[in-house]
Amino acid sequence: MPEARTWQFRWWRNAPREQRRTVRFVAASAVTGLVVATGAVAAAGPWDSGQRKAERARAAAVPETGGERHAGPRRPLAAPVLAPLDGQPGAGGGKSGRAAAPAPTRDGLTDTLKPLLEDEGLGPDRSASVVDVATGEQLYGADQDTAYTPASTVKLATAAAALSALGPDHRIDTTVVTGKDGIVLVGGGDPTLTARQGTADASLRTLADATARALKARGTARTKLTYDTSRYSGPTQHVIGPNENIAPMSALMVDEARQDDSDRGPAERSADPAADAAGEFASLLRERGVEIDGDPSGGSAPAKAERIAVVSSPPLSALVERALTNSDNDIAEALARQTALASGQPASFEGAAKAVTDRLAKLGLPMSGARIADGSGLDRADQVSAALLSRLLALAADPGHPELRPVLTGLPVAGFSGTLRSRYADEAGRGTVRAKTGTLTGVNSLAGTAVDADGRLLAFAFLTSGTGDPDGAQRALDRLATAVAGCGCR
Repeated sequence: MPEARTWQFRWWRNAPREQRRTVRFVAASAVTGLVVATGAVAAAGPWDSGQRKAERARAAAVPETGGERHAGPRRPLAAPVLAPLDGQPGAGGGKSGRAAAPAPTRDGLTDTLKPLLEDEGLGPDRSASVVDVATGEQLYGADQDTAYTPASTVKLATAAAALSALGPDHRIDTTVVTGKDGIVLVGGGDPTLTARQGTADASLRTLADATARALKARGTARTKLTYDTSRYSGPTQHVIGPNENIAPMSALMVDEARQDDSDRGPAERSADPAADAAGEFASLLRERGVEIDGDPSGGSAPAKAERIAVVSSPPLSALVERALTNSDNDIAEALARQTALASGQPASFEGAAKAVTDRLAKLGLPMSGARIADGSGLDRADQVSAALLSRLLALAADPGHPELRPVLTGLPVAGFSGTLRSRYADEAGRGTVRAKTGTLTGVNSLAGTAVDADGRLLAFAFLTSGTGDPDGAQRALDRLATAVAGCGCR
């Protein structure tokens, strides 16, 4: 290597001036090209776990193959489901985004949707609202101001209220503090706290690691464990009673108190989530060399206790997306209680309902006839109108409310994700509709967004009650949303 450098130096010293200029030009061009390439890569979007996020999203739409040489059939990629919202001039000098595409007319939408809304599968009571996201104008309505039981579409209201109260970056802490005669595990109300192996943000194992280290640094190898659930108040059981769709409400639980390995959908739940979580934590501490005296007991942390370990939930934006995509009742109820805490209300069913209602009113949404009874939509006492839901969705797309955007990004994609994964198999709305589903016995609802045939972003809500055939009602609702997506309607 030293000989090579000596030769290069002699060549450069003896080379003609013009040849030196050529070499400099080539080198400069190479550096410029590298800078441009680096900029292009950066512009392509952020990295996540070693893969470009956009690339991973595209790859996720294709199922895993059976082997290197045996690729299975490729799944179609989802079409764009959220039009640009900025309305800024495009590359061609014209406008792009929500102000560029022509809006459908009232008459056009009426001619398209009215016959579909008369489908007998929708039951005797049905309402509809379609709003132009760009202007906030209602383009179609049918009994849109009457409040009906929304089922799980009320999660849209819960999510918007939580994001408005706390912001998308808020995280929920689970902590360990010093107690009078030991340590106290303090529940913060994080439903994503997990005791399973993995790399979750809120891991009980990570909390045990940090706690064991802190205790050993203090020379403590034996202690008593108390657990504190005082952050929540009021009844723990939802009005529907013990149920596979929701755990008892507790500020401390692991894995949503599920008694199996599932992470979504119905599952048998623990009758005492906090005691089970504390028992698991004690076992983890023992595995790490910390002896726990007796069984953990319920109690309260001292007012000015010293914090010795903490883990935090994913940001609220991620909790909202998970709650909406999977229709997760436990997360939705936790979001409602976090809204109550942020609003100075008790973190109970009643306090959460009042806090969510107040937040929706502050956002300027139409609240006539509305009643929020819980955060998940399992309570039939919930009452909202189609107009409220459609305008909420339009507000979430408003550049003036960026904190609400996870309400849209969490919506399932028709035929691709969440509660819409198995729907729209033969519908044109597959991949172009994003919507939150709602289902109770006799109640079916659908509320979301669609980019129409002209590229206009529309928000819609369809609520029905008295349905006798849930599958038939779902198919009728899917046809309505598909019609919104496929409509030029002028």
